[in-house]
Amino acid sequence: MSGPKVGLRARDIGHRVVVRHRIPGGLTDIIGVLQAWTPQLVTVRHTDGTVHDIPAADVTAAKPIPEMPLRPVDVEQLFLTTALGRPAVETSSIGHWLLRASAGWTGRGNSLLPDGDPGMPVADALQQAIAFYSAHRLPPQAQVRVGSPQDREIRALGWVDARPEQSDVLVMHTTLDHVNGLPEYDVHLTAQPDDAWYAAAFEGPVPDVAPKVLEGAAKAVFASITLDGTVAAVARGAMTGHWLGVDCVRVGADFRRRGLGTAIVQGLARWAGPLGGRRTYLEVLQENATAMATYTRLGYREAYRYRYLTGPVSRTR
Repeated sequence: MSGPKVGLRARDIGHRVVVRHRIPGGLTDIIGVLQAWTPQLVTVRHTDGTVHDIPAADVTAAKPIPEMPLRPVDVEQLFLTTALGRPAVETSSIGHWLLRASAGWTGRGNSLLPDGDPGMPVADALQQAIAFYSAHRLPPQAQVRVGSPQDREIRALGWVDARPEQSDVLVMHTTLDHVNGLPEYDVHLTAQPDDAWYAAAFEGPVPDVAPKVLEGAAKAVFASITLDGTVAAVARGAMTGHWLGVDCVRVGADFRRRGLGTAIVQGLARWAGPLGGRRTYLEVLQENATAMATYTRLGYREAYRYRYLTGPVSRTR
């Protein structure tokens, strides 16, 4: 026998397949990512993380299948999910709006998330937000989905782009089936990052508040790839419901263009599957062409984009 029937070959490793095979009492189908292939054995990894080793002699039919089409995403739900995946050090609320403060480190950790109903006129809610950030000695900022009603309402009240020189931030999403292939490199996962992880994740000193933010999620993991004794790439994953959030992806300058970014995202996706993960998101500046190309090849597509708006500094102290 030359191998599993109907068209599977080594080139199909990393792609979705369906394999029909014999079991006691009949036949069954397994759908998942082809993890390994030999003329004697087919290994398929299901989205939930279970691995099925199927003797080729038991295979009655097998073929590649198209990637699962991306279902429409609930943009408002994802907007909030991204905040929960990387919670701020201090939070407060104005109705459904979320106020976040993290000693000034990152826009996400120090901005208003205007999602849902603030429970009062928008102008009054913004005054409360300005007072909150003034009390924290931070500039008043709001993270808004480009083109959303909140974007238009807040701009109409005099708020302007906080970073006019910067491109939009794209929030991209896909299903785990697109990205849970076998990584080309060994991806080490740990619940607690060490000094080497932080040294690779940051260029220069690590902000004092960064560990509180990055380690503050209820379910997070820290990934790394080590080459030649050096931590060459790092990333962070966080689970919120069935969503895997990927951030802090950084590949060392001496190790770029080797596929490490792809591998580390795949490693996080494989961690998320057994935890109930079904979909994944990440954020990237539109101007970052290299990262955009990597994520697009992995199957990520734009869900929405956002910008930061800033308002007048409160006179209240």
